[in-house]
Amino acid sequence: MRKLLPIVLLALAGHAWGLDRAAVGKLAFGESDERSAAIAALVAEGDPRAAEVLSALAAGHMRTAGERVLIAKGESAADAVTGEAVTPVPGDMEEVIANNRLRGEIEGALAALKLFSGERGVRLEAAKALAGGADAGVLPVVKRALGKEKDAEIRALLDLTAASMEVAGGPQQTRLAAIARLGESSSANSRTLLAAALNDADQDIRIAAERSLRAVQGRLAWGERAGLAFAGVSLGSILLLAALGLAITYGLMGVINMAHGELIMIGAYATYVVQNLFKAHLPGAFDWYLLAAVPASFVVAALVGMALERGVIRWLYGRPLETLLATWGISLMLIQAVRTIFGAQNVQVENPAFMSGGIEAFSNVVLPWNRIVIICFAAAVLAAMWLLLTRTRLGLFVRGVTQNRDMAACVGVPTARVDTWAFGLGSGIAGLAGCALSQIGNVGPDLGQGYIVDSFMVVVFGGVGQLAGTVYAALVLGFANKALESVSGAVIAKIAVLVFIIFFIQRRPQGLFAAKGRALEA
Repeated sequence: MRKLLPIVLLALAGHAWGLDRAAVGKLAFGESDERSAAIAALVAEGDPRAAEVLSALAAGHMRTAGERVLIAKGESAADAVTGEAVTPVPGDMEEVIANNRLRGEIEGALAALKLFSGERGVRLEAAKALAGGADAGVLPVVKRALGKEKDAEIRALLDLTAASMEVAGGPQQTRLAAIARLGESSSANSRTLLAAALNDADQDIRIAAERSLRAVQGRLAWGERAGLAFAGVSLGSILLLAALGLAITYGLMGVINMAHGELIMIGAYATYVVQNLFKAHLPGAFDWYLLAAVPASFVVAALVGMALERGVIRWLYGRPLETLLATWGISLMLIQAVRTIFGAQNVQVENPAFMSGGIEAFSNVVLPWNRIVIICFAAAVLAAMWLLLTRTRLGLFVRGVTQNRDMAACVGVPTARVDTWAFGLGSGIAGLAGCALSQIGNVGPDLGQGYIVDSFMVVVFGGVGQLAGTVYAALVLGFANKALESVSGAVIAKIAVLVFIIFFIQRRPQGLFAAKGRALEA
């Protein structure tokens, strides 16, 4: 008995560490269907070396030498079945070719093998990969992993994957149970599988699939509505940031500033410069560069705006046509200046790590972190602006000069200085808008041109001189744009919104709220 023990242990060790030689042989020498079956067999076997062999085939490292199957990397080779090194390396090796179909099956097989990893993140990524579509041959592995998995999120994905495989074939009761499980999901893949089952020859299968399909479509519809609502709020927050500065310079001060878009662009380029400085001098703190970019974009744009007010605007108060032409010319000068300094090509501003990725609210809706942060940023800017205008001395002066400039001057308010500070405030907020816009797209000299018309529409629609109206108008136009885009496309949506505003202003020239400000005096 003692003499037999080493032999038994040796046999068990060989079974544990050696792959199925027949399956490996079919993988190298078999026809297309035989190779697919061999992949499923290797995955079902569960040997740790199966992933190495399949990866070698996909990467083009599998070779044959006579009847032997080898894995060759560089100047070395190893037996694919046992993993033992082969010396000397045969000189007559031939490469085993894997076509695209086989590579796709290998990718699913490797994901299935990762389901038994000790790391949750690896198992979760593998489950997501299989949920996107997997070969039916890995069903036994998925079921085995499902029996061992304790994580609720991974279990839900594996259950969906197993159901999607079972609904395609098998006993009727198994298929009906799989259809019922698919009906409880919110995945677009489930909708596709259930739609295919509507053409099944079995009437019971068709009825169950129709019932489950209605349930899935209802949940997906709610997800689409939630995604549309988020897109409307996101666009509204961007329009709000772009229009807040204009609400001061145009709404409160009555200045038609055609260079407002270029002040947004200056804020975006200030963010780009700060980003590069952090890359060059503080690479370890790169994820926090926005903490410096936000005040920098505000200060740079505010200084440019104050210089513009001091040098040009203050001589043109009460002359809207001359102001429009002068600021339009200044906008062209600013664009050319940026092209000279930074070049005509767009520049890339990178998101910090905490603004990358998103939240999967539904299976068909992902809320990007950069959009979420911008919505919160717009709310913070709005709150800060409200506090400044209602709770500070500068805000009191601005409101006094806006409501009655002559009376404010009579009681000692330095109206000229207040004009400069107010214009600088509006310009600085435009710079903050540029900082936010740099996080959702490329930055270029023409960045501001795409927002100047929308900014004026928001201010006019909300009511000139009314900040509350600006907020409501930005959200309404954001929702309207996204709702119409989902039906008719972006171009038609823009035209429809513009036509609506034209008719609205004809009926209600004061906008959503009655106008109060220097524009009335002019």
